[in-house]
Amino acid sequence: MPFSTLGLAPVLCAPLARLGYTVPTPVQSAAIPVVLEGHDLIARAQTGTGKTAAFALPLIDRLFIRNPSGSARRPRVLVLVPTRELALQVHKAFATYAEPVRMRVTAIFGGVSMGAQIRELRAGVDVVVATPGRLIDHLDRRTVDLSGVEALVLDEADRMLDMGFQPALRRILPVLPKQRQTLCFSATLSSAVNKLSGDFTRDARKVDVSNGDVVAATITHRVHPVDLDRKRALLVHVLKLAPANQALVFCKTKRGADRVGQHLEGAGLSAAVIHGDKNQASRTRSLAQFKAGRVGILVATDIAARGIDVAQLPLVVNYDLPLVAEDYIHRVGRTGRAGATGRAVSLVTSQDLPLLRDIQRLLAAPLEHEPVAGFETTSVSSAPAAARPSAPPARRNFGNRGRSSFRGRGNGDRPRFAVSR
Repeated sequence: MPFSTLGLAPVLCAPLARLGYTVPTPVQSAAIPVVLEGHDLIARAQTGTGKTAAFALPLIDRLFIRNPSGSARRPRVLVLVPTRELALQVHKAFATYAEPVRMRVTAIFGGVSMGAQIRELRAGVDVVVATPGRLIDHLDRRTVDLSGVEALVLDEADRMLDMGFQPALRRILPVLPKQRQTLCFSATLSSAVNKLSGDFTRDARKVDVSNGDVVAATITHRVHPVDLDRKRALLVHVLKLAPANQALVFCKTKRGADRVGQHLEGAGLSAAVIHGDKNQASRTRSLAQFKAGRVGILVATDIAARGIDVAQLPLVVNYDLPLVAEDYIHRVGRTGRAGATGRAVSLVTSQDLPLLRDIQRLLAAPLEHEPVAGFETTSVSSAPAAARPSAPPARRNFGNRGRSSFRGRGNGDRPRFAVSR
């Protein structure tokens, strides 16, 4: 089914064909007609399924092709995103899709001077893509006028809540016109996301193309148990054995990311590091080098990695598990995008088992437990020596399918690692 059957104007469909987009993804097929009709929308779809096009294309069509405005250029579309990297990605997508249309798009985010942003806003813009904090800075300075917003998009709403943006979002809400279209896109629909979207939308249509899975079924999930003092060595081992030449490595702290990046460089691997303490120019440069293949490994923290969209990224490595189980979904969503296969590998110590159990609850697919020869663990999480199991099979699953590597937590049981000897 081509894009033209969804009701999009031919002037938008022709550039899509040149970009190689011939068949819409499920979320695009479901969402685009709803947005074109002007309805509010709450959409759940996995990361990497084409959500940006699902809202950008119909909004460009409905507001700038069918109903062009001849008034002063106040923003007609506001897209709120959790991070600056995602802001840049969405900005680029809007600018690309809107090439046949005369419209201006600007990205508003922190970490850079406000001067250039203020000048763009004063010159007049049609679409503002913003992080909540920096947008509030502009509202406080009266350098942005949102009174003309006709469509609001909450992109990755679950992630914005995870990052603590709910107060900022609720501060922005009263500034917006009540008569507007609101679109909420999220990889998960928790009670908090449902509450937020319910407060922002009116009589919203709901679209769920996740099939109950929060990550793409094309991603395999593997867990390598390791002692804490051997994690870096195992990381190098995994990366050197990877069949492809690109990988995204996640660390939970900025200092940890720097140390891992230095260790990889010392091991002869080409690596770049991005995190919140890096200035925007450095982050943009590192990401561009990674996307271009000039750097094979990108080491990142959760916040800095949001919005990274690399075509055919084959491998995501969780050097550290995330602090919140839901962040695992956003991390591994960087691979297996647009129907491609992907691998998610986690290096797990005995202290990580409770969090690993929480992660498994979110996944339909099992987390495969695969000890790596030469890196077998030597300790078990607080389990007495007499209770340690005999040698397990070479591979077992964390989760509800088949034999579990966890003991129950009732009756005083504590989670244990299966030991490979």
